[in-house]
Amino acid sequence: MNGVTLGGYGCNMASGKVLIGTAGWSLPREEQPRFPGEGSHLERYARMLHAVEINSTFHRPHRRSTFERWAGSVPRGFRFSVKLPGAITHEMRLAKAGAALHAFLDELAPIRAQVGCLLVQLPPSLEFEARTASAFLRALRARFDAGIAAEPRHASWFTPSAEALLVRSQVARVAADPARVIGGDEPGGWQGLAYFRLHGSPRVYYSSYDEDFLANLAHRVTAAPKPCWVIFDNTTLGAGAGNAL
Repeated sequence: MNGVTLGGYGCNMASGKVLIGTAGWSLPREEQPRFPGEGSHLERYARMLHAVEINSTFHRPHRRSTFERWAGSVPRGFRFSVKLPGAITHEMRLAKAGAALHAFLDELAPIRAQVGCLLVQLPPSLEFEARTASAFLRALRARFDAGIAAEPRHASWFTPSAEALLVRSQVARVAADPARVIGGDEPGGWQGLAYFRLHGSPRVYYSSYDEDFLANLAHRVTAAPKPCWVIFDNTTLGAGAGNAL
């Protein structure tokens, strides 16, 4: 593909790998003893877990020095999943987003060797429109040849035509808990990658998952395509870190 190559399956991204982590790396006080050693929260986190989802990029651009600091805080095999800016997914709604997309990908240059996936979370109101979605994914694939996972939250994305586009674009569909639409809890789209996002249930972003849920999740992950990301987003009260461990 043309353009900048960020991370990728050829960059220490073994085909059979499972990457487990949380959305962000803030360590809740009660879990901090399980992340021993000196250093920043990210440095301590990266000694115990080998992947993390960066959500802050959804809200704002970051300085180059910030990405450089993060890149220097993790071991070589560590992987970042990076969430696309809300300006692209929620404001532009994927339409005419080429300039913003290029700027965002250029911004990631300091961590490019460690970016294993981009997360494209779509607003619940965004319906599937084939022309817009195809143009956007084509532009994204022209610049990025590592993993891409989309988390659509409108039922129109769970149709044969949307599925076919995701497969052609080599984009996995996120398996989310709780699911907003029927089928949203199962991996879909391209089968070269799986991405589970666990938002917390019954209280989204807050609730911890019990041992039965985690045991069942482990079986599902074993059967899922690889590489497979497992990201706990139930971090408001710190449950995600314990669940990931």
